[in-house]
Amino acid sequence: MKIHEYQGKEILRKFGVATPRGIPCFSVDEAVKAAEQLGGKIWVVKAQIHAGGRGKGGGVKLAKSLDEVRQHASAILGMQLKTHQTGPQGQQVRRLLVEDGADIKKEYYVAALTDRATQQVAMMASSEGGMDIEEVAHKTPEKIIKVFVDPLVGLTDAQAKQLADGIGVPAASQAQAIDTFKKLYTCYMETDASLAEINPLILEGNGNIKALDAKFNFDSNALYRQPEIVAYRDLDEEDVDEVEASKFDLAYISLDGNIGCLVNGAGLAMATMDTIKLFGAEPANFLDVGGGATTEKVTEAFKIMLKNPKVKGILVNIFGGIMKCDTIATGIVSAAREVHLSVPLVVRMKGTNEDIGKKILAESGLPIIAADTMADAATKIVAAVK
Repeated sequence: MKIHEYQGKEILRKFGVATPRGIPCFSVDEAVKAAEQLGGKIWVVKAQIHAGGRGKGGGVKLAKSLDEVRQHASAILGMQLKTHQTGPQGQQVRRLLVEDGADIKKEYYVAALTDRATQQVAMMASSEGGMDIEEVAHKTPEKIIKVFVDPLVGLTDAQAKQLADGIGVPAASQAQAIDTFKKLYTCYMETDASLAEINPLILEGNGNIKALDAKFNFDSNALYRQPEIVAYRDLDEEDVDEVEASKFDLAYISLDGNIGCLVNGAGLAMATMDTIKLFGAEPANFLDVGGGATTEKVTEAFKIMLKNPKVKGILVNIFGGIMKCDTIATGIVSAAREVHLSVPLVVRMKGTNEDIGKKILAESGLPIIAADTMADAATKIVAAVK
């Protein structure tokens, strides 16, 4: 789960990390009122979408008058903002953040994240903060400093100082930087985040350290114990079908191919998608119905897959362990009839009650193509689609 920048800054402030003053806005008039409320002579009008690179896409503008605030807010609000993280379709801007301008002397990068390669929590920092951090990681990785944190100990003063020294924080500002790094780590751990990123973390002209941006990703498996985080969820920023699938406890992710996949188990679902690609086609989705699929869940899964106009065929791949093949078969037959299935359907099932499941499918009278192996299933669905 992701949240907006202004929400991330609210979280950072709860953990004592300094941020600029800012007010979220949902209309042009609200943006102007926010600037009046903040006072001062310079404001930043920032698009709020779940993607980075907003500045390069025209979604972050500096305003030196209330008229300019109105002008920028009018231009940004409602725009289809395209960045390297939104894809070519872009993302519609429905929210703004108006905040104080900042006296930026130097920009840094810092993040707490789950490092999957080492299976450890890492604190990462760079002297090259700002919009091009991806380029830094690619071209000059030596400019990224990384320390690994023992969760039983936490980020130590020595590790935090290693980061501050490594990115060149001036001596007079190091104590504040160290304090910020430790608070960011605590924030990351206590909110069940998988990423807590500040880019840029700035050094102001007066020597203060401040978070000028905030990006958070949260572990969806831990959201049940983070109700305050769940309250930040913005469904407008998420795929409509993925939101619908989550209501039925289906793990669904849209992809770009034309073969819909319905599988039980995340590992088998990944293997199924790989097999489809191996046989020369592309999956249209990842869909794991889990170990407790019901007829209702399978029916909803079919409906969600078939909403995608790109889907030209469906491959069902079931291993009957906890999930029994006859239960899935009953669900498939019911779903196919309810949605008036008009695309090819290949079903491969193995395991508990396999024979009963196959009999249910065979006696359904539906044009279901049976397969015995994953290779057989992939061959048949690819051929049927072509």
